Amino acid sequence: MVAMGGRPQRTTEAQSDGRVTAHPGSALKALRNERGWTLAEVSKRTGLPISTLSKIENERISLTYDKLALLSTSLSVDIAQLFAPPLGRAPGQVIGRRSYTPGGQGQIIETGNYGHIYPAADFLNKRFTPIIAELRARTLEEFGDFIRHPGEEYAFVLEGTVAFHTELYAPLIMRKDDSIYFDSGMGHAYLAADTGPCRVLSICSGPESQLKAALERKDPGKRPPRGRQSG
Repeated sequence: MVAMGGRPQRTTEAQSDGRVTAHPGSALKALRNERGWTLAEVSKRTGLPISTLSKIENERISLTYDKLALLSTSLSVDIAQLFAPPLGRAPGQVIGRRSYTPGGQGQIIETGNYGHIYPAADFLNKRFTPIIAELRARTLEEFGDFIRHPGEEYAFVLEGTVAFHTELYAPLIMRKDDSIYFDSGMGHAYLAADTGPCRVLSICSGPESQLKAALERKDPGKRPPRGRQSG
């Protein structure tokens, strides 16, 4: 099974020795059905002929890495989702996935507005993305354009005072232990509202790749990721 947008779909097959065989064609079909796309729409997005896509979905041809990368990029889906281990479970079965991240570790991405730590960076095919953000910008002029990305977002203030701005609502002042849940497709910005340290725990739905792409568009000069830590 593989999760596409939070719903498990059959894309893998357990073997007698415990290994799992991936079925990316089934994953592609599940994704297409979930998003309401026809084969013609997927063909337009990827540039692949409808006949080729049909053969892929029906497991009649094998996928090269180039085609997998093309599908991943064109359809905005993490390539790991085409090979992820099963997430569904039979009655009574326990799926024991876990990822431990010591304090201060994770995948670190530095931008002018935020210092981001991504816990559980080694955990592929996550259904949501947790981020710890240290806020740096103090004005909208300093922040620049709002950030937008698919899905929904929950934010909890860990430390300091936050001025939360969106394109549809008046600014909101949030203090330690305050939280907010919102549509992250709406333009938004977190600003530090006092002189001390200011940190927010943000939990985002939607593919992690699209979230990071939104940050890259916002700040193309960001420093590269570092500090990937697995548990």
